[in-house]
Amino acid sequence: MNHPSTTGLGSDVRSRVSTDEWTARVDLACCYRLLAHYGSNDLTYNHLSMRVPGEPQHLLIKPPTMMFEEVTASSLLKFDFDGNPQQDSPRLRGGGLVIHAGLLAARPDLNAVFHTHTEAAMGVSSQQHGLLMINQQAVTFYKRIAYHAFGGFEFNMEQRAPLIRDLGDQSIMLLRNHGALVCGPSVQDAFFEHHFLEMACKGQIAALSGGAPVTLIDESVCEYALSQSQGGERLANRAKNWAACLRQAGRLDPTFSD
Repeated sequence: MNHPSTTGLGSDVRSRVSTDEWTARVDLACCYRLLAHYGSNDLTYNHLSMRVPGEPQHLLIKPPTMMFEEVTASSLLKFDFDGNPQQDSPRLRGGGLVIHAGLLAARPDLNAVFHTHTEAAMGVSSQQHGLLMINQQAVTFYKRIAYHAFGGFEFNMEQRAPLIRDLGDQSIMLLRNHGALVCGPSVQDAFFEHHFLEMACKGQIAALSGGAPVTLIDESVCEYALSQSQGGERLANRAKNWAACLRQAGRLDPTFSD
């Protein structure tokens, strides 16, 4: 697959960035490719972003003209949080500036921001009760979900402050009538949180679609299951799952790491 060069850095991006940044670029490109594979597509819209290792005031994000399935490590663009490009490219604008740069600037504890419009997340975010404790994926988000009322497309700077306010100290938010916002201390954490949130939302839509009464999980069990999911095996599980993700991305199309 051929990808147009949009970085302004030529074809030797790898030689111009630090080893840590290149690894981060490969990981972020992997996330884009796998989310495309799993159906988190909305043409060229939506973004996954991450803070640049060793450059805490810069972020990496895809070009606005690319679909998720086209992103490569070298095609990712670098900006400061005011939207100024760090290569020969237009300024960052729209959701990239309002949502991604805004949250990374406001929350130094976060290093990755994923924003998507999946059918399941749009469906659950539009239900008044939001995410229900209706399946085992959902309980990992027990009391961890924030909500943000739809106020129009997140294109204008005046929409940034309400978004940051509503996220508060959480890292996951359902955007009412809109989609999902998943943040994390690493791009791997954000990827897995997004994956399980999507499964939880799909499970909820499926359970409610039949019209029959459903069984919700008791709050005491939710507390216990949440503690299990945050337990000592979490890092080991993340490591083995991420290694598998890199292998899968390579099988689908190894150019993601170019």
